[in-house]
Amino acid sequence: MAIGLICLSLGIGIIGYHTLGGLAWEDALVESSMLMGGQGPVYGQSLTTVTAKLFSSAYALFSGIVLIALFGIILAPVFHRILHRLHFSEK
Repeated sequence: MAIGLICLSLGIGIIGYHTLGGLAWEDALVESSMLMGGQGPVYGQSLTTVTAKLFSSAYALFSGIVLIALFGIILAPVFHRILHRLHFSEK
């Protein structure tokens, strides 16, 4: 489920940067991947239209929320196991 959400989010970014930002497909992939990974924009200075800038801003916020949610989904079983090892009860 988490991998599917990553792919969907990455696809939204790639299509948005290609159509609204005018970036080539490979540049849109790099821009989306860097934002999804938390590294920040690469081609932010080359986005000249208001629409592209608004999309970039919304996508950056969306990516941050998705990143936090995915870490929660992926790491929840790990923390659950740690709590069991430490004998914390659910009382």
